[in-house]
Order: sequence, then C-alpha cells, then structure tokens
Amino acid sequence: MLIFLVGFMGSGKSTVGKKLAARLQYDFVDLDKTIELIAGKSIAAIFDEEGESYFRSKETEVLRSLDGRKNLVVSTGGGTPCHSENMQWMNENGITVYLEMHPGSIYHRIGKHKKERPLIRHLGDVELMEFIINELDKRKIVYRKANLVMKGERLKTEELEQQLLLMMKK
Repeated sequence: MLIFLVGFMGSGKSTVGKKLAARLQYDFVDLDKTIELIAGKSIAAIFDEEGESYFRSKETEVLRSLDGRKNLVVSTGGGTPCHSENMQWMNENGITVYLEMHPGSIYHRIGKHKKERPLIRHLGDVELMEFIINELDKRKIVYRKANLVMKGERLKTEELEQQLLLMMKK
C-alpha cells in the first residue's frame, strides 16, 4: 500500500510520515529530499537555476516512479498535489491523507525557516501571512480531495494509524 501525505508546507508531512512509517513498519520517502538527492542540489537551487516549471516536472516524474511500490509512506511537497493531476494519480494509486492546518499555525512553523523555501524566502512577515492565506485557500480545494483529512495541530500518529488501518480493511 502507498500512503501519500499532502498539505501545505510546514504542516508536518515529513515528521508525521517518518513516525507513521515506523509504526506501520513501512518504508518512508520524502519526495523533496529524493528530488534533491537525484538532482544533486537543493530545491532552492533547482528553482533558481531551472525554474519552477522544471522543478514541477521533476517532482511529477519522481512521484510517478513510485508506482508499484509496496508498504511505503510518502511525504509530498506542498505543491505536489496541485500540479500535473498528481492528486488524482495519488488517489488512484494509494491512500491520500491531508494534514489540514490553520494558516496561523503554518506561519509559526515556517516563518523561522523561510530562507530554505524558494516560494517564500523573499517575503516579509505580513507578506508571508498573506501568501499562506491566499495559497492555502487555492490549494485546499485540491488537498480536500484526499481520502482522509486529519487536523495537523497536535495530531497523534496513533490516531492516524488507526484511521488508515480501518480504510485498508475496506
């Protein structure tokens, strides 16, 4: 079974993904880290040198290369579901989980680390909050197509595991 974690940047996809994979005894893949490993450079460098459209095509390529894998938890990038019909592909090939978070919670999580994130590194504090609100409003239409929606704040991995096991039995 493939399990895809989706949600806005800073929603905890990688942290939750590692814990969930350990509990289920599945392998774990962080899509962004995999892209960096393959490219030999950071996501920020890919954006700077090749542009966002190049990055999105590589992202889709790496995502689709997971087809046929078993017992795998995948932490996707925040924009992954919103491009190249990736959300539909993930729903057809596994279980998708949206880690839903309030814009203020996201702001507090990513504000300190924005230099590492190409879409927000140039934004001031007010601009960052506006970006989060606007982008989240656009993206949640896609995110909510997930098979399972879980509140990201104070999410207990055990609860997520129980919900997924129930879904797998159906």
